[in-house]
Amino acid sequence: MKQGDVIEKTKNYVRKKFSGESTGHDWWHIYRVWKMARKIGKKEKADMFIVELGALLHDIADFKFYSGDDTVGPRKASEWLRSLEVDDEEIKKVSHIIDNVSFKGAKVKSKMESLEGKIVQDADRLDAIGAIGISRTFAFGGSKHRPLYEPNVKPIIHKTFEEYKKGSASTINHFYEKLLHVKDLMNTDTGKEIAQERHRFVEGYLKRFLEEWEGKK
Repeated sequence: MKQGDVIEKTKNYVRKKFSGESTGHDWWHIYRVWKMARKIGKKEKADMFIVELGALLHDIADFKFYSGDDTVGPRKASEWLRSLEVDDEEIKKVSHIIDNVSFKGAKVKSKMESLEGKIVQDADRLDAIGAIGISRTFAFGGSKHRPLYEPNVKPIIHKTFEEYKKGSASTINHFYEKLLHVKDLMNTDTGKEIAQERHRFVEGYLKRFLEEWEGKK
């Protein structure tokens, strides 16, 4: 099967699978990550077949919705790609991306090795900050019945993936536990440049939120 056909079939498969999802991990999140990964990938001169498949399949079975099991995603992606007769070596590369793409704690070092994986990771992280990132944070917090903000509960800077998976603090704490760290975790020059402006937007929003919370604005 031609690479273009594999990408098109994968896009349609993922779009159907995630239709109606409401936690911020829906088809449109995947679509934005895919588009951003293409943008970064072209600038960074990456293997675009691997970049596009990695982006389209990066959330195929996110550990957050599988009781913390981060082996489901790579397995489901591999099964899908084998059904399309994708080369084993290419499946291995895509699986590596899916296995390592997620944010797993502010102090947890990424194990992403390939340029293509770093590009997909950057694209995914960019969708976690800026205006859309803020919106997704509240959508996810609501889906998990988390409080908006609890001033007396301090954020935790997670040092292990296990600590991060167990986190259940308020949505605003998630800004301190993840969103404000994303800028410094970017891999590519292109990603770093885009992240700067989105980070400033998050900082401005958070400042305003806390001012309104205290009745200062």
